[in-house]
Amino acid sequence: MSTVLETEEHQALRAAVTALGTRYGRDYMTSVIRDGAHPRELWAEAAKLGYLGVNLPEEYGGGGSGMAELSIVLEELGAAGSPLLMMVVSPAICGTVIARFGTGAQKRQWLPGLADGSLTMAFGITEPDAGSNSHRITTTARRDGQEWVLTGRKVFVSGVDIADATLIVGRTEDARSGKLKPCLFIVPREAPGFQRSQIDMELQAPEKQFELVLDEVRLPADALVGDEDAGLLQLFAGLNPERIMTAAFGIGMGRYALARAVEYAKTRQVWKEPIGAHQAIAHPLAQAHIELELARLMMQKAARLYDDGDDVGAGEAANMAKYAAGEACVKAVDQAVHTLGGNGLTREYGLGSLITASRVARIAPVSREMILNYVSHQSLGLPKSY
Repeated sequence: MSTVLETEEHQALRAAVTALGTRYGRDYMTSVIRDGAHPRELWAEAAKLGYLGVNLPEEYGGGGSGMAELSIVLEELGAAGSPLLMMVVSPAICGTVIARFGTGAQKRQWLPGLADGSLTMAFGITEPDAGSNSHRITTTARRDGQEWVLTGRKVFVSGVDIADATLIVGRTEDARSGKLKPCLFIVPREAPGFQRSQIDMELQAPEKQFELVLDEVRLPADALVGDEDAGLLQLFAGLNPERIMTAAFGIGMGRYALARAVEYAKTRQVWKEPIGAHQAIAHPLAQAHIELELARLMMQKAARLYDDGDDVGAGEAANMAKYAAGEACVKAVDQAVHTLGGNGLTREYGLGSLITASRVARIAPVSREMILNYVSHQSLGLPKSY
């Protein structure tokens, strides 16, 4: 892919991460999945090289850069066949929220570990009965003396089994209006009443998915992140990076699949010329490449706006980037499998499992339909149907 719009530092970062990802590659990730393990070796090495915390403040051991750099890391690891999905959650969502809104004590407790990879944090927002409607979140937090008490359920929470804590989106009652407002709480993994059960997924990934039950989980006053009255601002501060990183995840996967298909189309010969000489094979691959490039441009725009402090502009661009990357990823994987024919469904070539994995970028963290709702309402000013 072309990098003419990137700085020399970004190009150097891309090359360095590519080298790391290539040393591990798809075979490593496949073996980790087969063994039911986690990519600890890759995570540790990426952390040691400073890649995991590249977006976090320097004073807490991070790289002092932003989402532009962190998205490069995830994209290139994905393009090498070994993406780290927990990068979306731990440094991007949780690290960003704590860096922007956490107390001094919270920053000192969490950011150095999130930056060097020794600590990880999960993120719980989705609920069984709320789905895309965050206004229906029923996980509540009430004060009890100097403590908070959380009660509720969450679903499709990644990596809870390896995370030291989970950043939970709950709702507290506004004393003035009586209405519930969103707030963020750090819940340690071993907190009494904090229960998890693994969801049996068709998706083949090292990161497991969990349903959580919070049964009268007692937390100290300092478990609340940031200002109790600024919940939505803090929440969206984490969701924009989540969308940017999901775009990076999708673009990386799409690039990996496309590269395998192009390599195959150059060498696979059935008639006189390699199959890549035929436009029925070549043109769909070219279209996939174009769409991945376009998605990356929007991702870069979103990251730039976010890093420049434009949360509103970044919100629109991040949603568009996530939408474009999800579509481009699914199409690239589909075309790659189709290009290989029967070989595309064999374990030897490792593309078949991506058919399911590629859907993640369309579904999570928000469906493409909800993004279309966002754009139609926020960008075009059309009325809501809900």
